[in-house]
Amino acid sequence: MKKFLFPLLSLVVLAGCNDAPANPKEATVATEAIASGLDIPWSINKINDEFYISERPGTVAHVAADGKVTHQPVEFSDPLSSAAEAGFLGFVLAHDFEESKQAYGYYVYERNGRTFNKIARFQQEGGAWQETDVLLEGIPTGNVHHGGRLELDKDGVLFATVGDASEPELAQDLASVNGKILRLNEFDEFEIYSHGHRNPQGIAWAEDTMYASEHGQSANDEINIIEEGNNYGWPTIEGNASKEGMESPYYTTGSDETWAPSGIAIHDGMLYVAALRGTAVKVIDLETGDVADSYEGFGRVRDVFSDGEDLYFVTNNTDGRGTPNENDDQLYRLSKE
Repeated sequence: MKKFLFPLLSLVVLAGCNDAPANPKEATVATEAIASGLDIPWSINKINDEFYISERPGTVAHVAADGKVTHQPVEFSDPLSSAAEAGFLGFVLAHDFEESKQAYGYYVYERNGRTFNKIARFQQEGGAWQETDVLLEGIPTGNVHHGGRLELDKDGVLFATVGDASEPELAQDLASVNGKILRLNEFDEFEIYSHGHRNPQGIAWAEDTMYASEHGQSANDEINIIEEGNNYGWPTIEGNASKEGMESPYYTTGSDETWAPSGIAIHDGMLYVAALRGTAVKVIDLETGDVADSYEGFGRVRDVFSDGEDLYFVTNNTDGRGTPNENDDQLYRLSKE
C-alpha cells in the first residue's frame, strides 16, 4: 500500500523541543491507498471495516477489511444513461443497514429517448443489489448538471441535491425540482428545502448546520450554509455577488480559481472538500472560514468521508476527464500520525 506524509500547511514553524503540536489541528498526516481498481467511484459509505462505494457504470464497489475489491451488480428498473457525468451517482446506506440491508441511490436513466434522474431505495441480497422502491423519478436533466448527492441527517432524514439540468432559470422556479436541495420524508414524499442552486454535489452537517458545495459557472465555486426556504441566487448571483433576498456563500473560490467541488465532510472541526478540477482535497477551517490545507497529487477527487477517526477520499481519474494511473481509481485514508 502506498503511503505519503504531509505536514499541515498551518504548521509553519516547527518547535524542536515540543513533543506534540500546541494546536490539536496541527499534526503530521499520513495518506495511504487502501483499495485500487475502482470504476469511476462516486459516493463513499463505511460500515465497521468495510466500504460500499457507488460506481457510475452501475455497480457498488465492496471494499473488504483487507482491501479486496468486489464490484457488486445492481439491478435498476430503468437503463442507466450514458450521457456525460451520468450513471449511478449518490448512494447512502440506511442507518439500520446492518439489519435491513437497505440503501438509497440516485441515478441518471433513459426512457423513451429522454434522460431523467431518479431517487430509489435498494436492497442488498447475496452480494448484489436490487431497486425495490421509487422515491422520486422523472427529474428532468441534460448531459450535465445532474447534482446527485444523497445524505442522511442525524435523524435519518434523506436529503438530495438536484442540478439545474443546464437550464439556469429552473433554479429559481419553485414549480421545478431542478437547481434545488430536496428533503424526502418517511412517506416517500419530498419538499424543496432550498433553491437557487446550479450544480450542488455535496452535503455535510456540523452540529445542526448544513453545508453544501456547488459548482460555479466559470470559477466562483461555492460552499453555502443551507437554511430551509432560502434562495441561493443562481443564476441571478454567484460567487461574491449579492442581492437582497438571496444568500451569498459562506466561502467562494472567486473568479480566479476553479475547484469543481463535489463531496464534502466535516472532520475535527474542519470542512474537507473533494475538488475535481482542483485535483485536491481542500480543507476549510470552520472557525475562520479560510483554506487551511490542500492535499494534492492524486488527481481528480470525487468524494470524502469521515468515520470520526480518519478521513477517506476517492479519486475520479477514470471518469474521462482525468489522467488515470495504473491503479486508478483508488480509495485513500488520511490519518494523523
